[in-house]
Amino acid sequence: MAEPLLRAVGLTRHFGGLTAVAGVSLELHADELHAVIGTNGAGKSTLINMLSGEMPASSGRIELAGKDITAWSQPRRARAGIGRSYQRTTIFPTLTVFENARLCAQAALQRPLRIWEPAARCAGSGGVAREALEAAGLTEFASRAAGSLSHGQQRQLEIAMCLATKPRVLLLDEPLAGMGAEETERMLDLLLGLKRHHAVLLVEHDMDAVFRIADKITVMVNGEVIASDTPTAIRTHPEVLVAYLGEDHG
Repeated sequence: MAEPLLRAVGLTRHFGGLTAVAGVSLELHADELHAVIGTNGAGKSTLINMLSGEMPASSGRIELAGKDITAWSQPRRARAGIGRSYQRTTIFPTLTVFENARLCAQAALQRPLRIWEPAARCAGSGGVAREALEAAGLTEFASRAAGSLSHGQQRQLEIAMCLATKPRVLLLDEPLAGMGAEETERMLDLLLGLKRHHAVLLVEHDMDAVFRIADKITVMVNGEVIASDTPTAIRTHPEVLVAYLGEDHG
């Protein structure tokens, strides 16, 4: 197997006397969707926050394409190719769908020597924004106000905004939260398409969805990894059955 695009080794995060994440190691590969599951408080979002650089690790190491990025800031990691989405919808509701994506592309394609040219005229960021909307299935909604989209479409827009920064790694925190059946199906199709060109880490509570699309599943309990394997192996893992899925999960 090729070298991982993103690797975490022994990541730990303390909050005073509480250990939220304890010695977690995992690898993300291109063309792979790696799901992290666990009950509330298992440490999943804290893990994503450390990988994205929004929260420093108390100890451990993070590597991107073999380079140690543990001390890098969140903006530097984003510029290097790590993108993420959040549990709560984070869009600019009064701007158009296109402008939401273009602003993110503009952040990645900074032009400090062209400060007198209106950003809206930048062909580069506009082109990247259109590509991101097409990849997320939102081209037909480009001129609509982002706040007028359905919940599921707003979640798609968040991913489009992430794609507009040209990431190599996608860290997605519960992208299916609050979706109905039809919206869930659209999102699952989108996620399967994204993994062809990205390494994807998916934190999700929808177990049916996770087992349908994940190539690998890591299970966390109380900040620790108790299992990390294929979906087939995780289904029958004795510790997982007891701690999370329930012994009757089939």
